[in-house]
Amino acid sequence: MSKEISEGTKAIDFDAPCDGGGSLKLSSLKGKKVVLYFYPKDDTPGCTKESCEFAQFQQRFADRNAEIVGVSKDSVARHDKFKSKYNLPFTLVSDEDGTICEEYGVWQEKKNYGRTYMGISRSTFLIDEKGKVVKIWRKVRVTGHVEAVLTALDEL
Repeated sequence: MSKEISEGTKAIDFDAPCDGGGSLKLSSLKGKKVVLYFYPKDDTPGCTKESCEFAQFQQRFADRNAEIVGVSKDSVARHDKFKSKYNLPFTLVSDEDGTICEEYGVWQEKKNYGRTYMGISRSTFLIDEKGKVVKIWRKVRVTGHVEAVLTALDEL
């Protein structure tokens, strides 16, 4: 794992493919707050719930000058299907090679039903208008998470 990103450090820039066949360079969002959330897999129960809650409160994020960006290792094609199926109004970044996940320290050993494997640890990074990480949530529990992010935005 590379350097551990922490609150108060500069967000690590990336330029990666995203839904709709485009690409997103994180630094292009400078001047806006960014809610960068990492989730394990498109169209699975927890990830769908989390993504749909971010979508449900999209306007409240927009009112706070905040962009929502989701990241997983799913392909752009899977992101397109997921986004279309649930009408998600924000960008989904495809990190198929895992570089962004590694840089943000979310690619971790996980355990499930006695099995150990590597996967994305559900995490959210709140980045201010200057590109600084101001709040990090690791090992996110979906219920209540979107409200917690909105509260943190209000405190900026």
